[in-house]
Amino acid sequence: MNGMKLVDIADLVGGVVEGDETLVVRGVAGLREALPGDISFLANPKYAPLVGRTQASAVLVSSSFDGSAPCALIRVENPDAAFARIATHFAASSPEFPAGVHPSAVLGEGVKLGKDVHVGPHCVIEADAQIGDRSVLVAQVYVGHGARLGVDNRIYPNVTLREGVITGARVVIHSSAVIGSDGFGYSVDDKGVRTKIPQIGIVEIGDDVEIGAATTIDRARFGRTVIGHGVKIDNLAQIAHNVVIGDHAVIVSQVGISGSTVIGKRAILAGQTGVAGHLVIGDGVIAEGRSGITKDIPAGQMIYGYPAAPREQAARLHAHVQRLPKLKQKVADLEARLKKLEEAAK
Repeated sequence: MNGMKLVDIADLVGGVVEGDETLVVRGVAGLREALPGDISFLANPKYAPLVGRTQASAVLVSSSFDGSAPCALIRVENPDAAFARIATHFAASSPEFPAGVHPSAVLGEGVKLGKDVHVGPHCVIEADAQIGDRSVLVAQVYVGHGARLGVDNRIYPNVTLREGVITGARVVIHSSAVIGSDGFGYSVDDKGVRTKIPQIGIVEIGDDVEIGAATTIDRARFGRTVIGHGVKIDNLAQIAHNVVIGDHAVIVSQVGISGSTVIGKRAILAGQTGVAGHLVIGDGVIAEGRSGITKDIPAGQMIYGYPAAPREQAARLHAHVQRLPKLKQKVADLEARLKKLEEAAK
């Protein structure tokens, strides 16, 4: 792999070098794993002690970093963003998918393929579907009737895009995701027998969305399930029918969102968070991992716990719960003392 001098890396990310500007970097790594020739970064202050022990040749740090380091530093405004840019530079080239349709692919009547589309082995594109310019269906992708994929999509193996699904530009969907499966909707009679309610809506995905492996997004009962522009969804998430996720929200692994809930712009739902149905989660809300959200959350709050509450309130409640064993013992001791006093008074 060709290396880069620190001075060139600093120019790339708008940083300032402290140390040998001519030093050549050939790879990227975390502070613990880095070896000579690597560049690393410090974004979370709790890892600051690792900077003093790293074997990296250089570390990206913030402008305010005041620790010591055994290597060169590059000071930048945002080390995390700068490192991502550098990592992209050093990353292995992405595989190329030349335009064309593999002989084993099956295309229905009325399918429209844009310019320079790649349709890989064993893909199935049903009737009247449309695939935008330069999009790639890697292999074994299913595109349902009337689906419309935007330009520059990258759809990885075994993805299912059911009928009527719409995607915007530059959408990435990772392996085994299922988009547009039926929502979980049934009517129940007085004997407890459930009858399926037809799910006749669609899923609409905005521009610059990334959807992780084995994530499922259900079609609307009617109308649309909406994933806004710039949304990033991790692996193994479940998004139910008629959910609306606002622009640039982040949904982390194993999150479950029940039907007809609205997630605001730039909200973050951390891992294993569960959200009940028909709620409104405001813009910029941050739900810490394993939060259980049972009611509407105003914009801008940081919440956690079950039921999820503002962080300070939830932390106090958690602290009280942790003291219960001591409180139980204290009550038992007081009861014993009281019993002895009562016996002595007789």
